[in-house]
Amino acid sequence: MKRVLFVCIGNACRSQMAEGFARAYGSDVIIAASAGLGPANNVARDTKAAMAEKGIDLRDHFPKSVRHLGRAHFDLLVNMSGSKIPEDIASKTTVVDWDVADPISMNYEDHTKVRDEIERLVMKLVLDFRQEAKAPRLRGQGSGRLEL
Repeated sequence: MKRVLFVCIGNACRSQMAEGFARAYGSDVIIAASAGLGPANNVARDTKAAMAEKGIDLRDHFPKSVRHLGRAHFDLLVNMSGSKIPEDIASKTTVVDWDVADPISMNYEDHTKVRDEIERLVMKLVLDFRQEAKAPRLRGQGSGRLEL
């Protein structure tokens, strides 16, 4: 299991969606959390509605700060903020950047397009982790025969 932290600016849209998808689709390989560099007061209404369309309930989610995570260890930090992650946080883990537009002030249709892009990115991450989890179980690769 990989511990993954999804980060955006306010933890009101993008990172909340990514966490929701990771929990829904990748709970066998990901322990997901989300946070913001400067957390908002609440998760955006359109984010909750867009995720509900996918059968994912974010009603109990709330914005959190990366600073509130304290000493929690993550194997991967997915940065969707468009900003540099503070060095004291970035130095503790591997950071990857996803260039995803912030839907906070978009109309609902565009908000759902961002949701769909995040869904694809999270699903790729889940599939990569599943493939990685299978790889160590493969033996006999040099013999021309794979044993599972």
